[in-house]
Amino acid sequence: MGVLDGKVAAITGAGRGIGRGEALLFASEGARVVVNDLGGEWDGTGADPRAASQVVQEIESAGGEAVAHFEDISEERGADSLVRTALERWGRLDAVVNNAGILRDRMIFNMTVEDWDAVIKVHLRGHFLVTRAACSLWRDRSKSGQAASGRIVNTTSTSGILGNAGQSNYGAAKAGIAGFTIIVAQELQRYGVTVNCLAPNARTRMTEETFQMDAPPEGFDPLDPANVSAVVVALCADEAQDITGQVLHVWGGAVNVLRGWSAGELLDSPDGWEPDALLGELLKRFPDGASPPGMLAGMQSAGGRSLQAAD
Repeated sequence: MGVLDGKVAAITGAGRGIGRGEALLFASEGARVVVNDLGGEWDGTGADPRAASQVVQEIESAGGEAVAHFEDISEERGADSLVRTALERWGRLDAVVNNAGILRDRMIFNMTVEDWDAVIKVHLRGHFLVTRAACSLWRDRSKSGQAASGRIVNTTSTSGILGNAGQSNYGAAKAGIAGFTIIVAQELQRYGVTVNCLAPNARTRMTEETFQMDAPPEGFDPLDPANVSAVVVALCADEAQDITGQVLHVWGGAVNVLRGWSAGELLDSPDGWEPDALLGELLKRFPDGASPPGMLAGMQSAGGRSLQAAD
């Protein structure tokens, strides 16, 4: 018996990396899987059906059920057909995992409008379109009196939560996904749908393009993309019905429950501030100046290991 026996899941960007690991684990836990992947390069160019097809073959060879989906989920037609594929093949949809993404890193002064739009479209618009299609289905079923229990797991990044130079387009999209997750969780809770978000650290085509990453160690590899899959499966289990609106950072066996913007230090003037008075107060509080925090500043995993690299 698997944790997801009888469930149907649609996983985007599942031809490689994190999405592939999720698709394989979902299938091994009893789910039937729609494996979506356009099969393009890491920068979003090109298309190749082999990536998704190979994952489907792996699942079927292990005795599971899967179907490939090759359409672009950042277009309405592709997102809608993803949900429709699950319904036509198995008559239901229980979970959606949004992974699909690309990279076009540039410093802001070198970034083109095309680089900005392409990354925002795949990540943020893609998450929106697939989530809308799935949640519209679950809401309609709930309103018609049918039992509804859906799961959405989105993919953000430490680049979006804590920042990373050279990734303003990617970071903006990923920050938007974290905010999108929290809002949609609030909207869908009444319909029995949970919406959560992961910020995974893993060795993938995208991270290897961006970061200097060490070769995989012998034994347990904290950057193995498969480490993320167990967290996603757990969030999609029936027992996770009351866990929603959470953003989790995953690195190896360490899972941090992240918290959003907090009030922080208070500068208070009961009658409001004059600019020179506020400036003087700021200079007192920051005598050496104030700079943006570094990537993963202040975050540690279990055992005190410092966290490093983004998804």
